[in-house]
Amino acid sequence: MNTASPKDASFQDADKIRQQYERLPYPHKPIEEHPSKKDQNLNAFFTHSVATPYYLRHQALVDTEQAVILDAGCGSGYKALYLAIANPGAKVVGIDLSPESIRWARQRFEHHQLDNCEFHVASLEDVPALGLSFDYINCDEMLYLLPDPAAGLQTMKSVLRPDGIIRANLHSLIQRERFFRAQTLFRMMGLLDDDPGDLEISVVQETMAALKDQVDIKANTWNPQCEEDSLETSEYILMNLLLQGDRGYTIPQMFSMLRAADLEFISMVIWGNWELTALFKEADDLPAVWAMSLPDLSAEEQLRIYELLNPHNRLLDFWCGHSGGPSPKASPATWSAVDWQGAHVYLHPLLKTAAIRQQVEDCIRSGKPFAFHEHIPISAFGSVNVDSQVMAVLLPLWDDGQPFTTLVERFQTLYPKDPVSLEPTTPQTAFTFVETWVTKLEVFLYLLVEKPASEKS
Repeated sequence: MNTASPKDASFQDADKIRQQYERLPYPHKPIEEHPSKKDQNLNAFFTHSVATPYYLRHQALVDTEQAVILDAGCGSGYKALYLAIANPGAKVVGIDLSPESIRWARQRFEHHQLDNCEFHVASLEDVPALGLSFDYINCDEMLYLLPDPAAGLQTMKSVLRPDGIIRANLHSLIQRERFFRAQTLFRMMGLLDDDPGDLEISVVQETMAALKDQVDIKANTWNPQCEEDSLETSEYILMNLLLQGDRGYTIPQMFSMLRAADLEFISMVIWGNWELTALFKEADDLPAVWAMSLPDLSAEEQLRIYELLNPHNRLLDFWCGHSGGPSPKASPATWSAVDWQGAHVYLHPLLKTAAIRQQVEDCIRSGKPFAFHEHIPISAFGSVNVDSQVMAVLLPLWDDGQPFTTLVERFQTLYPKDPVSLEPTTPQTAFTFVETWVTKLEVFLYLLVEKPASEKS
């Protein structure tokens, strides 16, 4: 057993990381596998759609035609495929240290006949040499492998357009603590000295099989299926227990990196997974000390408290942009009647498909509710069923964005009389009805609502 401590056990050099991904390009998805045919919902597209964070940042709908997207650490190109599909008309540029991974990525895009893309064998520090600027940078599952993540963020910022957005993530130090302990153990055994291969994987399997099931490392990092020899087993062990360069971080460290790079936090990518009030039995009846203090806490403080109370998120997965950007998105629930009069309402672009429109029409004709959450459950964390009366008002959104006042007029046309009193529907009744439902659905980003340009802060 090798007990000598390496010069810096916190990370390995880039060449070792490259070798690991050369042997097993990640993710190891078949070239022919198409995300839109595999996925049961639009969750992954929702988090890869530029429209989602752009709205959170700018409270406006973005046109991805001619946008340029960087996929930093693209691996075998599977997530680049999500980016291409979720952002029609955008050019996708992928970079990765591994020539073998880039070969996979190019073959993947050729197979799916997507030509608005290019892939380069390059490190993140090489990106400025490409001579491109980007509207969106996807740095997924890579930042925590860098010896200096803040420097990586600074490099991405240097090629980010003024209203551009970066998506990046770090491994959670608290949630992933047992994996870091396992890596330390296997490093002591010499299994991470060089590029881990079949021999090192078999040693991990034998060790775990020999341990009692209640031993902490085995109970919390191991799956009995990993004792079988398969590609999935090798991928799991190499990406977790034998992952070169893996390190963990906390929320304060994440924000410290953003400040060092002069970047501004926008939102966690799956923001519902970080909702602090959701940890309490009664979110509307918090203990007095919490009810009084929570509204005054910064985003960083709230996320830190969540991390300490319930560290179940493997990734600190966030969106950020240039500092000094627009004010945080104002909830339409706080808008004035004047704001609403000039507002424009859009459907999230991912929902604007012929198949979903047909479902909406079927619900309207049958009088059944439409289940938004079945298409994008990730932002709802529960059921979002909308009755056919509301969907009849919103149907024109499947054609194009609509002025808020047009939806109000449509309500009055569809429902000219109160169903109980038979009195004529007043403009105020129609206004309140549409405002209420648009506000409810905007919370989940199923609907995107723009203020008039003169009213935007």
